[in-house]
Amino acid sequence: MVTAPFARSDTHEQVVFARDDDVGLRCIIAIHSTRLGPSLGGTRFRSYASEDEALTDVLRLSQAMTLKSACAGIDHGGGKSVIIGDPAELRSEALLRAFGRVIESLGGRYTAACDIGTTPADMALINRETRWVTGADEAEGGSGDSGVLTAYGLFLAMQATAEATFGSTSLAGRHIAVQGLGKVGGRLVEHMVEDGAKVTVADVSAAAVDRASDLPGVEVVPVDDILEVDADIVSPNALGGVLNEHSIPALHAVAVCGGANNQLATPEDAERLHDRGILYAPDFVVNSGGVISVADELHPHGRSPARARQRASAIPATLRNIIEVSRADGITTDAAAERVAQQRIAAVGGLRSFWLP
Repeated sequence: MVTAPFARSDTHEQVVFARDDDVGLRCIIAIHSTRLGPSLGGTRFRSYASEDEALTDVLRLSQAMTLKSACAGIDHGGGKSVIIGDPAELRSEALLRAFGRVIESLGGRYTAACDIGTTPADMALINRETRWVTGADEAEGGSGDSGVLTAYGLFLAMQATAEATFGSTSLAGRHIAVQGLGKVGGRLVEHMVEDGAKVTVADVSAAAVDRASDLPGVEVVPVDDILEVDADIVSPNALGGVLNEHSIPALHAVAVCGGANNQLATPEDAERLHDRGILYAPDFVVNSGGVISVADELHPHGRSPARARQRASAIPATLRNIIEVSRADGITTDAAAERVAQQRIAAVGGLRSFWLP
């Protein structure tokens, strides 16, 4: 194991590279902060164009997890991990258990969970080598698919976004464009249809599109067209970086509220949205239901789905506060959300500082 170059990770406490050539494992674990407690974040298993791209991804994701946990009010810092490669080709018990041993070597400074490319069944295999993992199936003692609570919290945030933009939390008659129909986006569409919204969807998976198109009031467009749909709100729920200098000028929606991590390609894109008068619901605030779900597994008194759901129900109040700060101070919602997160870290973080088991 070697640390990443300091120049690339100067905002992080610890970055670990590990490999096991016998099982095909190449992974990176990034711990951004443990000021609020041990770091917590998902494991992303996907192909990358290069190791540099994988490093960039894990550094950005772990930093966002610090802000996410702070805004969600949980006592965890930001961490993330990536397993490099195509899970369809590389996923195996041996690889996942080897990855579990890498996590175990960190002594509890990082706890893993599901993310793109990993499943509750994967978490159960990792758990055979380390206790520092969450999100296994309920039959294995975990909380199961965190996408359920992520979608629920995101739906509540969507209602709060509608209220801030149109004056009512009701989505009845509102047109929402949803990019990505995975574990979060697909469930989000169901919630919105039940609330009376008109929904336009797109996904690279034909099966996912077919499931969504069976719901009343759902239309389908090509993936390349979804962000430019003439909708009230656009909801990115696929990979990050979709809001950029090219896509933002083409948006017709007046608000953005989605579950994808790191939707802004650069910090300047928050200003681009702000300058166009488009309300951006910061992704690390509105998609925090997942981390709330898995963090609840680590509660001293044991897991409580009711407690986790109640905590996720507070997401709209947090978002409303951030929007108020943004409007009062004339700053972007992204900057307002980071301010709220940093205020909590400053107030509470000194109690723990650099977390050790």
